[in-house]
Amino acid sequence: MRLAGPSLPYDPTYHLLWRVDKVRALVAREHPDVLGIHSPYLAAVAAMSVPRSHFGVRIFTWHSDFIDTYLRVMLERHASPRLTSGALEPLWALVRGIGRGCDATFVASRWQAEKLASHGVARVTQVPFGIERRTFSASRRSEERRHALLGRGRHDWALLVGMGRFAVEKRWDVVLHAFTKLRETTNSVLVLFGDGPERAKMEELVQGRDDVHFAGFETDRTRLAEALASADALVHGCPYETFGLSIAEAMSCGLPAVVPDEGGAAEMVDEANGETYASLDADECARSIARLLARDARSLRRGALEAAARIPDVREQFAATFDAYREVLAVRQREHPQRAT
Repeated sequence: MRLAGPSLPYDPTYHLLWRVDKVRALVAREHPDVLGIHSPYLAAVAAMSVPRSHFGVRIFTWHSDFIDTYLRVMLERHASPRLTSGALEPLWALVRGIGRGCDATFVASRWQAEKLASHGVARVTQVPFGIERRTFSASRRSEERRHALLGRGRHDWALLVGMGRFAVEKRWDVVLHAFTKLRETTNSVLVLFGDGPERAKMEELVQGRDDVHFAGFETDRTRLAEALASADALVHGCPYETFGLSIAEAMSCGLPAVVPDEGGAAEMVDEANGETYASLDADECARSIARLLARDARSLRRGALEAAARIPDVREQFAATFDAYREVLAVRQREHPQRAT
């Protein structure tokens, strides 16, 4: 069921769920076992205003850390970390309030679970995202695709890839500056898959270069998996990931990764399957890429596959999610038998 809403100015692919009245009416009509909140903004306002008699349990799913990803970064440019934390406390109080009004808060990574718990958010449960292993597989490797991505005369160069939304919080500027530094000593090509509001600025940063390619948003997941399996490393710039699905999918293709040392991305990468660097430090990122390219590729690919094997399959993810729903519903029914579905 879709509700009309105005597009947002920064990224028109996102829309504002502003018809609180229609959300309330839909929930009253459907009477769901689980009412999920996947945004702390107007979706939360709408879902929190629905009477308890209209659903079984209410689940808050924390997809993105809007407080530290955007506001902390901006405030710390002008104030000390202590003053910044004080200024952000009312927003964490808001998040705690949403958590108190829900029967559970779901997060995908251990890092986010620990962070929310440290801020006093109630009933936090970790439910990791899953990988579509049939698609994202090392068997997708193709020398023909690799050569096509590298370009003519560059078959012995290193192939680096990046994947994700081209938005300000993803910090693609770190990746592009790191690649420019890397190219001073290393023959390599960078291919970026994705799109978003920052694309024009990203293209401007590397204007005139023929070793950085913007491949756009790849709708064919098999083609995307081929590119990942055929590359030498995934390079990531965002230290704010609440999980890092692109890293998980890359490792499922046997691709080692270079990621910042903060956020959900760092949780999946260790010495066996990649390199980490000091968050937002482009020079250190370049050095980390160089270190990885100097290491044994077979060992790194083996490490990436072993790491990916520890992440659930997408079917396991949904099974775990529904199991978690059932558990929360059972608790609700025991504690409030007259209200639970």
